[in-house]
Amino acid sequence: MANIVFIATSLDGYIADKRGQLDWLHSVPNPNNVDTGFIALMERVDGLIMGRNTLDMVLSFDCDWPYTKPVFVLSNTMTKVPKDYEDKVFLVKGKLIDIIADLNAKGFNELYIDGGVTIQNFLKEDLIDEMVITRFPILLGGGAPLFGELASPLSFYVIKNEVVLDTLVQTTYHRQRA
Repeated sequence: MANIVFIATSLDGYIADKRGQLDWLHSVPNPNNVDTGFIALMERVDGLIMGRNTLDMVLSFDCDWPYTKPVFVLSNTMTKVPKDYEDKVFLVKGKLIDIIADLNAKGFNELYIDGGVTIQNFLKEDLIDEMVITRFPILLGGGAPLFGELASPLSFYVIKNEVVLDTLVQTTYHRQRA
């Protein structure tokens, strides 16, 4: 069982710019639509967990629904799933440890954790087992940071580091547990 982060950041560690936008993700051309690991991730995971803000961002993209697995949305205020997504999106709330235990009991053992606040909250509870972070060669100078404050340090070790699309540095970290 693993809770996995797969995300892109700027060199200075931001996942969205000062306006909350993701335009900078197009700063590295990918004319041949080379997969940078997303397809393999989707084949590996059983489901996704994201916050409502991330869901809203995904729904704003001008593309088809990008996920082939169930998406569990953390929200204390959402009461229903957006129309036409009832078979794709499921609302969950409560303590993260309880949500994970419930999903694991239902056979969702490999989970993709997405969204800045959601990732930070999972890290605060020490519930992240693996992180794949793709760094773009751009300094945003501010915006939404990937990481936030923690009560105590969390150690990870590198299991893979590679250059993707000749310019992105993608590093895979595993949580080092005692």
